[in-house]
Amino acid sequence: MNLVLPDSVVPVLLRLTRANRTFVTAEGAHRRIRERELRPVAYGPPSRLRSGIRVDVEQVDGWPVYTILPPKVRGAVVYVHGGGWVNEIATQHWHLAARIAAEASVAVVVPIYPLVPFGTAQEARDGVVALVRRSIEKYGATCLAGDSAGGQIALSAALALRDEDVVLPRTILISPALDLSWSNPRIPIVQPTDPWLGTPGGRVLAEHWRGDLDLLDPVVSPLFGDLAGLGPITVFTGTRDVLNPDAHVLAEKARAAGVPFGLREEVGQVHVYPLVPTRAGREAQEQIVDAVRVGVAG
Repeated sequence: MNLVLPDSVVPVLLRLTRANRTFVTAEGAHRRIRERELRPVAYGPPSRLRSGIRVDVEQVDGWPVYTILPPKVRGAVVYVHGGGWVNEIATQHWHLAARIAAEASVAVVVPIYPLVPFGTAQEARDGVVALVRRSIEKYGATCLAGDSAGGQIALSAALALRDEDVVLPRTILISPALDLSWSNPRIPIVQPTDPWLGTPGGRVLAEHWRGDLDLLDPVVSPLFGDLAGLGPITVFTGTRDVLNPDAHVLAEKARAAGVPFGLREEVGQVHVYPLVPTRAGREAQEQIVDAVRVGVAG
């Protein structure tokens, strides 16, 4: 975790390792879905995270749900991991969750939700809503956070909670997927610079993830929800990310709806850059910890 890569190296490594192979073609997405269907991968946390924290796990309505606990708990965060709705939680997610727990003194609840081809947006949204309500009862003030696909789930859950008169103290979105129709006209402009994501595979995954819902239903594409009445939102986005244009649309809609909104945009950074071991990534993690600390403090 002490390794710090130069920013310029990350896009090169992503291209060399073909990190975009799930997204750059429809065939790549179909292959990944079939692969994950046949050979699910492990989702448990690394054996070593941080000293002084405890990791618990339980089954909640059929989901494995982990909780990372510091010695003193002053609120909580429900963190929804990304992975294109088809990939399981990764080591980087666990380390970020552990850092949030340790440095913000909060319980971090990490659900292992069903993925494509077995899970759907509705199921994930409803499960996360229930976990947030459960966290509020157990730990008090609870923030919601998610990256990439997890950002889509987190914002759709925040909308549903608002409809149930639960306004979250902070929703933190890292490179969120906001519009699963992939129709923003700026996406083709950004696409040549993005070494990670792509529209063809993204559309295949979205078709699976939407289930019986329309792609523009806010449960699937929260960008189309009514944002009025939401609590503060903070979004982290890099300009070398095809999801970046929709982050700007969300910022415009949130401000028009009177929602406190912070857009943390880093020029030249890639998708989910706060999870990447670079200077910018480390600084973003510090900002995420600060946002959580302020959120649970009220």
